[in-house]
Amino acid sequence: MPRRGAAVVAAVALLGLSGCADRPNDLDTYYDDPTTSVKPPSPSATPVPPPPRPSASASVERPVLLTAADLAEEGVERASVGPAKGCLAELPDNVIGEAAWWYPTGASLNQRVVSFPPKGAGAALKAVKCDGQQHTIPAQPGVDAQRVWCTGPTCTVLLAKGATLSAVQVTAGSAARALDAAKRLAPLAAEKLDQV
Repeated sequence: MPRRGAAVVAAVALLGLSGCADRPNDLDTYYDDPTTSVKPPSPSATPVPPPPRPSASASVERPVLLTAADLAEEGVERASVGPAKGCLAELPDNVIGEAAWWYPTGASLNQRVVSFPPKGAGAALKAVKCDGQQHTIPAQPGVDAQRVWCTGPTCTVLLAKGATLSAVQVTAGSAARALDAAKRLAPLAAEKLDQV
């Protein structure tokens, strides 16, 4: 009888040891708190990479674009930005901001802002060639270079300062109205450039 009891004890011990045979020899595994269980990480617990930091050119987009407050006296309403036309289409593709507006008369106002290497906007503006007639308007304080072109009833003011070129284009019922609007808008666009 005692031999049978000893055999049972030996068999139980052998089974116990064989149950651990495939487990790694890691004491942390054996002594984990049995009340805690390991759960796979939930999707929300997965670390989210931080958003990319805005580049220097992206950071100037907001202050350079004309706002509803800037254009309050023009009486315009925000419109959808469409494909660039005329002189705006002649600008390089490194656009950092665009906006479009409608006048109650049906005239349109479009702005496109382009970024260049530091102090490169003035040289880039001198290289821009637009169709139509070049006009002279009062010099805007604080800008490195400025140009105005009109083609039919569309006039475009281009202002450069540092690394930023801001172009404001008005299409009105006549060339005279478009040029008058361009003259009114140039100081507003120059002031926005001065904030960069």
